[in-house]
Amino acid sequence: QVQLVESGGGLVQAGGSRRLSCAASGGTLSIYAMGWFRQAPGKEREFVAGISWTGGSTYYADSVKGRFTISRDNAKNTVFLQMNSLKPEDTAIYYCAADKTPWTVVVSQSTDFGSWGQGTQVTVSS
Repeated sequence: QVQLVESGGGLVQAGGSRRLSCAASGGTLSIYAMGWFRQAPGKEREFVAGISWTGGSTYYADSVKGRFTISRDNAKNTVFLQMNSLKPEDTAIYYCAADKTPWTVVVSQSTDFGSWGQGTQVTVSS
């Protein structure tokens, strides 16, 4: 199973931007759809964004649509989440995940994902 490591989290002011990265080791991400999830204190983990294995299709939660952009660089075995116009309600631990099944388009249910990173904290101050 591929190992995933997120980075790029930190403290940012409301209205600011942050770019998260998810690097893989022990395998290739290039044949798997990827996703970003987040979990805020006291809340369930929720889907944020997904991208197909080719990068040609993306899907976003309504709460981040127009502000967040998911992308991937298969040559670097890395997936990104560009977060703009951040709000305090975006504060959460952000996780990347790899689909269980190769060559799918976009998946958004957490049960569809087989490999998870350890998460990176994003805190948005008001």
